[in-house]
Amino acid sequence: MKLSTRGRYGSRLMLELAFRYKEGPVLLKDVSISQNISLKYLGQIIIPLKIAGLIKATRGAHGGYFLSKPPDEIRFGDIIKALEGEVCIVECIEIPEICDRSDKCATQKIWRELNKMIIDTLNSYTLNDLVNIQKTIDW
Repeated sequence: MKLSTRGRYGSRLMLELAFRYKEGPVLLKDVSISQNISLKYLGQIIIPLKIAGLIKATRGAHGGYFLSKPPDEIRFGDIIKALEGEVCIVECIEIPEICDRSDKCATQKIWRELNKMIIDTLNSYTLNDLVNIQKTIDW
């Protein structure tokens, strides 16, 4: 499994919003400058995050984007799922009928365990955890 730019940049966008959570709505142009991501691309990334209910927006002079919940209530796995879809390292574990060997495949056990470990790891972190990690690195 390889995360796309959408997943990586969307994670950075969400981390930026979490870092500025108590400041109120944040303009995408400010995120664009801070994270060095094109404004046009951020405009595309924001859509699935809004659909997933992770981000809200306000209009007007003091408008912008903000997290729909506190950073400690948003799991990193929810962000990745909104941006990348379901985590699935091989299709045959989700759709066994696509492989005529799925009922007698020893490697499928490994793929299932690995997939579960990835999902569990993504869900073990909240945005607040990542904010705290980022603070120790250098924001």
